[in-house]
Amino acid sequence: QVQLVESGGESVQAGGSLRLSCAASGRTFSTYAMGWFRQAPGKEREFVAAISRSGGSTAYGDSVKGRFTISRDNAKNTMYLQMNSLNAEDTAVYHCAAGSFIAIFGGEYEYWGQGTQVTVAS
Repeated sequence: QVQLVESGGESVQAGGSLRLSCAASGRTFSTYAMGWFRQAPGKEREFVAAISRSGGSTAYGDSVKGRFTISRDNAKNTMYLQMNSLNAEDTAVYHCAAGSFIAIFGGEYEYWGQGTQVTVAS
């Protein structure tokens, strides 16, 4: 089992950048593929990005391609999401998730964090 805690969310102006972190407990972080999802008020959960266990493979949602970068540091049990060129449509609660393999569907992930709020002012 793994516990996930997100951090780094805050209010930022459009065009700005943020880096989110997802810290995992336990010694088995490197055995999980990881993902980022977001959910805005009144909207369905949306896939943002995912990364394989080693970090060698990544996937991105169409709305964030070219602006967001997912990465991980297995030695630190931490995953990151670098977000650039933020716009108002990026406003949401961002959740990290852990699963057995890289996937774009939330149902494929076993463990979830509580989320961190990102607000982008236009």
